[in-house]
Amino acid sequence: MDDTKGGANHTSVEIVEAMGEWFVRVVGNGEELTRSFDLESVALAFAEGQRIRLGLKDFKRI
Repeated sequence: MDDTKGGANHTSVEIVEAMGEWFVRVVGNGEELTRSFDLESVALAFAEGQRIRLGLKDFKRI
């Protein structure tokens, strides 16, 4: 899988905290999905699951 920015098959998982919420952005298979979570631990678990599903080495904390 291509996990570099700007690649034709750009695939990534990113997690960011904003205003007390945690957001996980998943880009893969030509689609983008953003989910919000109240708890950091749940957001991290979701991000890790998506990282494994997409075959990435790591996810980005922004």
